[in-house]
Amino acid sequence: MAGTDLMTDELTLTGRIRTASNATLVGSVGDQTVVYKPIRSEKPLWDFPDGCLAHREVAAYLVSEAMGWNIVPKTWLRDGPLGEGMVQLWQEPDPEQDAVDLMPADEVPETGWKHVLEGQDDAGRTVALVHEDTAALRRMAVFDVIVNNADRKGDHILAMKDGHRYGVDHGLTFHSEHKLRTVLWGWVGEQLTAEELEGIDRVRSGLKETLGRDLAGLLTAEEISALTGRCSALRATKRAPGPQGHSSAVPWPLS
Repeated sequence: MAGTDLMTDELTLTGRIRTASNATLVGSVGDQTVVYKPIRSEKPLWDFPDGCLAHREVAAYLVSEAMGWNIVPKTWLRDGPLGEGMVQLWQEPDPEQDAVDLMPADEVPETGWKHVLEGQDDAGRTVALVHEDTAALRRMAVFDVIVNNADRKGDHILAMKDGHRYGVDHGLTFHSEHKLRTVLWGWVGEQLTAEELEGIDRVRSGLKETLGRDLAGLLTAEEISALTGRCSALRATKRAPGPQGHSSAVPWPLS
């Protein structure tokens, strides 16, 4: 990354990810490939304020950094060809790996996978939504609880060749009301590990210092207070929570 100033070097557009609901553009800054989501292209949502999705993506990166788990690729706000927006370093996943999968219910391996739910495909066959049982994905599930992620789809998890797992698309996070919708429900009720509790503690400490000051420019005071409350609640129970309320506990589509 030497020689490249990610904040000030020209952002040149090279393509577009057309499967995304909001304008999601691919470009380069110096020798770095990036994803760019301009604020002006964000579509209004009934349950989130307008023009704030990019800020929530940056806030998710800051919390990820505070946890120390490198879940969210480097993400920042800057100007671009279509105005200010979120910019994130591109990560190329391994096409041979899937951290989350749909498979025939009678073919789910006995080990290495967590069962989430079952349904029927277009042919009437019973299929299961499963995800891998790994420490990397467990850390992401804990992160999603903390940031109140309302949109953890399977395609929002990038499986890297070295076993690392990146999470992307964090615009629907940090709501002050419970919004958790995720495909990572496989550990419900399990006790959190010492490592996971230490990550939560780092966020709690950071909220009283630099992290709290940085988030104040991205989120409302009510949202930061709710974030603090989620950290405290998870630290008190020391267990992975289950779905709450009457709203859907999984995003749609699942991928």
